[in-house]
Amino acid sequence: MKNKKNTPAGEEITDPREMYLTVELDEGGEATFQILKIFEVNGQDYIAVCPTDGSEDVYFYRHFEDADGNPSIGNIETDEEFEEVTDVFDQILDDEEFDQM
Repeated sequence: MKNKKNTPAGEEITDPREMYLTVELDEGGEATFQILKIFEVNGQDYIAVCPTDGSEDVYFYRHFEDADGNPSIGNIETDEEFEEVTDVFDQILDDEEFDQM
């Protein structure tokens, strides 16, 4: 899931929007998502993704990396956790929009 690019000066950068996530669906098959943002809430990393089918839906998952840096995701367990994650994501979007002005 890591997609790193090198700048001409050799400085390594990582842009989550250039990375994709493939998820196996409960009902069978797979879905591919573009990663919008990886962010932290209360010490837990989360990932915001959107489908690559043109939909504007945004989905949120817990994000983990093992000791070797291999990523994995998990479901958000409670409505309270989901609400807190979406509130932080909305604030991130507001801050980024303000920075672009």
